Amino acid sequence: MKYYSTKNKNQPFSFKEVVIKGLPDDNGLFMPETFPNFEDDFFEGLENMPLDKIATEVIYPFVKEDIPEEVLKDICKKAFNFEVPLIEVKPNFYSMELYHGPTLAFKDFGARFMAGCLGYFASQNEREVNILAATSGDTGGAVAAGFYKTKGVKVTILYPKGKVSELQERQLTTLGENITALEVDGTFDDCQKLVKKAFLDGELNEKINLSSANSINVARLLPQSVYYFYAWSRLKSAGKKVVFAVPSGNFGNITGGLFAKMMGLPIENFVAATNVNKVVPDYLQEGQFIPKPSIQTVSNAMDVGNPSNFERLMSIFNKNWQLTRNVIKGYYYTDEETLEAIRHVFNKYGYILDPHGAVGYKALSSYINGKSSTIGVLLETAHPIKFAEHVEESIGKKLEVPDGISELYEKDIAKIPMSKSYNEFKDYLLNKSGVKIK
Repeated sequence: MKYYSTKNKNQPFSFKEVVIKGLPDDNGLFMPETFPNFEDDFFEGLENMPLDKIATEVIYPFVKEDIPEEVLKDICKKAFNFEVPLIEVKPNFYSMELYHGPTLAFKDFGARFMAGCLGYFASQNEREVNILAATSGDTGGAVAAGFYKTKGVKVTILYPKGKVSELQERQLTTLGENITALEVDGTFDDCQKLVKKAFLDGELNEKINLSSANSINVARLLPQSVYYFYAWSRLKSAGKKVVFAVPSGNFGNITGGLFAKMMGLPIENFVAATNVNKVVPDYLQEGQFIPKPSIQTVSNAMDVGNPSNFERLMSIFNKNWQLTRNVIKGYYYTDEETLEAIRHVFNKYGYILDPHGAVGYKALSSYINGKSSTIGVLLETAHPIKFAEHVEESIGKKLEVPDGISELYEKDIAKIPMSKSYNEFKDYLLNKSGVKIK
């Protein structure tokens, strides 16, 4: 399996190269040249496979030239070692809870898998890898936990000042060791611009071995395709069409789902659910993609005005607007609608959503309304406790605190203030790596 840049299909790269490099020099995004075609007996046998086994089977064709199967099995066992409950909220409507990992967010899967891959590659190389990750909320904590104490890897996480929840901030600022957090005086889009500019800086890359842990990295996307296989396998006996609703910010999670569809998984549609940062729903409606400054909302992980993975969507659909909107249905909701959904679902069904899940709930409910032959699966991406203030106010009761969370509030926060100036960020990276600045 080789990979190419969305801006140049003529230069092939190995899996190892794209994981370590993160972003092509031409500012495109890496994509696999082909997708494996699984036989019918593979799909028939999925319902009897545990999650980590499904992960190994799905991912192996993408990595086999660079990671031995036994090593991949071990990586997947460690990355996919927590439960993924499918909760029936109402008839034909399931919530797939992807937040039972160590940082209570779906990004634990991708971050832990990527850490396993880079840890394996680092053991083969003498040169240290420096991970850069911008976060609008959950990515930072997942990356911090996933790479914590990984030999040969240092991690720098950029997050927007005052725009993540207190729990999210504590998850990425209290570990120390090889993890550093930069509090950027700006938005998530500003953080993302700094990371992208660093990857395109030839001088910086000559001196520092940079890689990314955002969903621009292929090693984040591949594991995120796995739980689509898992959910479908557990629901296929109903004999109905399956639709997935995906709370969407940078559109990495939905890209993982599209990878699964490209591999033959019979997904009927994807429901892209956003808050008022609705540049993709607008594109699906009108045919024009117009990036905009991000707006702060209660579903902060989706506060993205220029989603990185839109370029991958265009690659998958060959820039065909009509084909894109046939597969992906876009919906968006305000904060008021989001909080009302949390209240409604709790009062009517006794189920607690986080703000991102609430946006997905409304979108999926609208989509499957009247479609009795369709099962809807909501990807619940974060534990409600991460947004306790908004959730508790909506449902009128205190949330139970999961194990391990209270101790975060006893640890010291360590963060470095940073402006959105690229020169300041570059100087920081060079100083951190011991490179003398002229």
